Amino acid sequence: MAIIRWDPGREVDSLQSDVNRLFDTFFQGRSGTRSSAGTQRWIPAMDLTEKDKEFVLRADLPGMSEDDVAIEVKDNVLTISGERKSEHEEKGEGFYRVERSFGSFSRSLDLPTGIDAKAVSAEFDKGVLEVRIPKPEQAQATKVQISGKKQDVIDV
Repeated sequence: MAIIRWDPGREVDSLQSDVNRLFDTFFQGRSGTRSSAGTQRWIPAMDLTEKDKEFVLRADLPGMSEDDVAIEVKDNVLTISGERKSEHEEKGEGFYRVERSFGSFSRSLDLPTGIDAKAVSAEFDKGVLEVRIPKPEQAQATKVQISGKKQDVIDV
């Protein structure tokens, strides 16, 4: 039987390797996941803010153009979809690492009732998509005047 000297450094290296593997698996699954068809899915970051008269949605779509993105409003649901192509090429030799996410995406957002789909506008500048959604007009209450019941007058 061989005697192996205990090295605390080896234990720390093993623990660090396990933690790195855990983080790689976790973050790979969140930034780019494989769909059931085996293709890569990409989930771009989006912010939604509310202003006085509109909602503003901003999406980070680096490396994409307006031709790569589709925006649709149907049944009070705003859907933004598209695909970011992979830019790496296959190499026969050597080692390289690809960390940037790519693939198709689709994000949907429920809109309040009464949104005018024709009034929704979008701009694309420097990899940021900005969609402006005007708020619907608030339903105003109408006051109804109550009149007194007219009584029939009978002459005697």
